[in-house]
This record gives sequence, C-alpha cells and structure tokens, in this order.
Amino acid sequence: MAIEWQGQSAASLGRLIATGDISPVALTQACLDAIASHPHKDEIFARLTPDRALAEAEAATVRARTGNRLGPLDGVPISWKDLFDTAGVATEAGSALLAGRVPTEDALVLKRAALGGSVCLGKTHMSELAFSGLGLNPVTATPPCVNDTVAVSGGSSSGAAVSVAMGLAPLAIGTDTGGSVRIPAAWNDLVGLKTTSGLLPLQGVVPLAARFDTVGPLARTVEDAALALGLLQGQNAPDLRGADLKGCRLMALTTLAMDAIQDAPRAAYQSAVERLQAAGAVVERREAPSVDAAQDLVGPLFAAEAYGTWRDEIERNPQKMYSEILERFRGGRQYSGPGFVAAWQKLEGLRAQYLAETAGFDAVILPTTPILPPNRDRLLSDGDYYVTQNLLALRNTRIGNLMGLAGLTLPTGVPSAGIMFLTQPLTEARLLRLGAAAEEALS
Repeated sequence: MAIEWQGQSAASLGRLIATGDISPVALTQACLDAIASHPHKDEIFARLTPDRALAEAEAATVRARTGNRLGPLDGVPISWKDLFDTAGVATEAGSALLAGRVPTEDALVLKRAALGGSVCLGKTHMSELAFSGLGLNPVTATPPCVNDTVAVSGGSSSGAAVSVAMGLAPLAIGTDTGGSVRIPAAWNDLVGLKTTSGLLPLQGVVPLAARFDTVGPLARTVEDAALALGLLQGQNAPDLRGADLKGCRLMALTTLAMDAIQDAPRAAYQSAVERLQAAGAVVERREAPSVDAAQDLVGPLFAAEAYGTWRDEIERNPQKMYSEILERFRGGRQYSGPGFVAAWQKLEGLRAQYLAETAGFDAVILPTTPILPPNRDRLLSDGDYYVTQNLLALRNTRIGNLMGLAGLTLPTGVPSAGIMFLTQPLTEARLLRLGAAAEEALS
C-alpha cells in the first residue's frame, strides 16, 4: 500500500474516495499487496477473500464515480475476526474443532457492512474459540504485538488489532466477551469499542458466551469507531461534532483497577488523567464495592455458559485443543444449572448497585489492562504464568462485561497502555462523543 494511504484513518480514506483522490479498487489492491508482502501475514490473516474484495471495490468505484456512495465507509477495506460467518469461506474461530466449517451466508453484521459499501478483505486469526485475553494460539497462529513482535498481541481479537496496527487494513471488526476488543486495541495502540450486549446482532457470529458476547470495531481513531458502529447498525454514525471535556465528571475507579498494576500502565494512566483534567474534566477517585463482589461470578457465568455451549464438540475431540484453553472451558463443568440461574440473579442486583455507585458521573475511567503484553514463548512454556497473565489481562476489561456497560479504550501515548471509559448501557453515542474529546486531550 502506498505510504500516504497506509497510515490514514478509515474516515480519511472514505473522504478521499468521495473526492476521487483514491479509487476503492486501487486501495483494496494496495491492501492485498501489502498483506502479501508482509513478514507476519500468515500470523495475522487466517484467510483472505481477494475475489470478493475486488468485486466489492469495483462496485464501490462505480458508485463513487457516479455520486451514489452508500455511506462514509463505502469502498473502505475492513478485516474481520474469524468468527464472523462469511458465505462460502471457512470460518473456524481459531480452533481445529471447526476446521473446514464453511457457512452458507454472511453474519448479519457483515451483511449490513456490505450494504453500506465496505470491502471485506478477509478473516483474521484469534484466540481459540475466543476464550483468552492474551491472543496466544499454538493451534492456528499467534499474531505478534505491533510494539514487540516476541510478545502476544492481546485476545481474542488479536489478528484484527494487528491488521490495523501494522497498516494492512484501515479498520477491523472483532468481538468482546470479557475484553476481546479492548485488550488487543490497547496493546496495539488503537481505539477499541465494546458495545452494550444486544446492541448489535450476533446472528452468524460463532458464540463463546452469548449473554456476554458483543461485536465492536478496532480502529485508528474514535471517528472511525463511530463510523463503524453506524455501519454495523445500518444507521447514521453518532455525531461527534463539538465534543468537549469541560465540566465532564469522571469517576476514577479504585476498586481492583489499580491492583498489581505494572509501572508503565500505571504511569501512562496517571499521565492520561492529568491531561483529561487539564482539558477541563473533573476527576474523582472512588470505590465501587459491586465490582469486587461481581468477580466471584466469573466462573459460574462465563465458564459455565462457554462450556455448556461447546461441551459436545470439545469432548468429542479434546486432543485438538490447546491445553490451557481446554482446561479453561472444562472449568465450567463444576457449576450447576440452579447455580447458573442464581449467579445471574445476583449479577442483576450488582448491576443495579453499580449504577447507583457511579450515578452522577459521565463515565468511569481506569487502565484498560494492568499489564503490558507478555512474552509469547514464556506463556507457552510456563502454565502458571499463562493463567496469571490471562486473568490479569482480562481483569479490568471484564468489569464492563459483568456490569453490562458500553466501553471504549483509547491510546495514552505510552506503547501498549490504554485508558478505558465505561458508561451506562446503550449510551454508545455519548461514550463516543466523550471519547472524541478525550482523544484530542490525549493526542
């Protein structure tokens, strides 16, 4: 890809298509050429869809030429995590259990994106069945972190993040069940949006724990994330004009969020908070006891649903799975049906408590992850290290999933260290406006 295109945001590329300065066909071919020549292409992309991409780009070129563009991302290439069904193209969710699985139709969000004119570049590697925050996958491939190629890139939307961070795709779409958009976005210096559960449809998306699974973009800018949300909803994107931090009240979460945090993420977060305050935000440090209480429900809810969803496939061929992922799934065996129901009832009460604890604030802020990306080889050779690092990677982001919130991670300027904003359910438009103002303050 020509260098003047490779670092551009998706929104900027869309505007250049609209003015005729870039052809969608040339842009798509440049992306495919950049992927083909990239040293880590096989670790990032599970499979490409060049025929589809070029056909979609040709149609977008005609629309641009005749003034009939379908939206601001018409003609912009997008990479898709390999758990979004693609008609006639394998969708294997990073698992040998699903090898050769070829859907007959696109996932609903991919259909919407195509109707908005976007170009499907291909499918990116991911954590096996999306059940890890690290992005390590010895079964298929482990995409490298953009800041440290011997470190993991974060999961489970690992390849999605790296495809954008390494300039191979202007935008990527992933999923987030416990942090799987926000962790790889943070570790690869991107913007990552976790949508509220139920906001975007899961039809045609390989599940992990459907009650927590969400779809969201990994992008270079908040504007790109907003445009992607509009694309996936089949609606106009949230309006970010005039976003301002003056008088914005932010609650800096102290419960769990700062425990066992490494020096670099701590310093990055503290610096980011100071810049937000300098831009006019009011920051108050507070605890939220509901967050601590909800941690006991992770096993009864996440692991139980994940194992219940995949038990039959797993137990038919357990030898096909990476041992750490296999054991994580099997951790769900110990929970009963009544226990699952009781855990959900308790969580609903804690969600109401959390909203009361955070009332009056525009957002809750915290470090996206308390750790930097761990070394890939050490994770492979040290099982205890894998477990502790995976739990730490997911700890902060999972708060948003447990509490049913909208979440956004932004780069802080320190490599692989993000700051996260959490807002009430179904407040994505307000969250993105806040994020646009924060992005300016942090840049």
